[in-house]
Amino acid sequence: MELIAAADKNWGIGRDGGLLCHLPGDLKYFKEMTTGRTVVMGRKTLDSLPGGRPLPRRRNIVLTRDPSFAREGCEVAHDLPELFSLLAGQGAGGNAGGEPVMVIGGAAVYEQLLPYCDSCLITKLEAAFAADTFIRNLDAEADFRLIWQSEPQTENGVTYRFTRYERIR
Repeated sequence: MELIAAADKNWGIGRDGGLLCHLPGDLKYFKEMTTGRTVVMGRKTLDSLPGGRPLPRRRNIVLTRDPSFAREGCEVAHDLPELFSLLAGQGAGGNAGGEPVMVIGGAAVYEQLLPYCDSCLITKLEAAFAADTFIRNLDAEADFRLIWQSEPQTENGVTYRFTRYERIR
């Protein structure tokens, strides 16, 4: 599995159920990295997507404890064993052809699935926002190390870099 998120200097990822800022370059990167793959998200993340609809050209799996939850275009898992059952048989990376399963949020889903992630794609925002939702600080995690970062980019007054963390084996 591979985790993908945008985080500010304090590892904040959201506020009031939405993103911290609008960065078209990051949204394009997210689309490039997830299209054609399986994405796993929580119900609140699904609700935050345009129209509350699943992402096109991706297999959408929603991890929720709500036993009555259903949404057209989504598969639902209520716990990790059910999620792993849905993913079984998709190849070494979770998808046919070995493509990684992309964990796309929110915070509770990131926390549950981080132990199963071999890599994390983090768009690091070089600013601090008034976030109310956070992800674990991967720089402080002994199991992960930063292996790559892009040159800085600036949009809408925010400077950011795409980074890749890999689990140390």
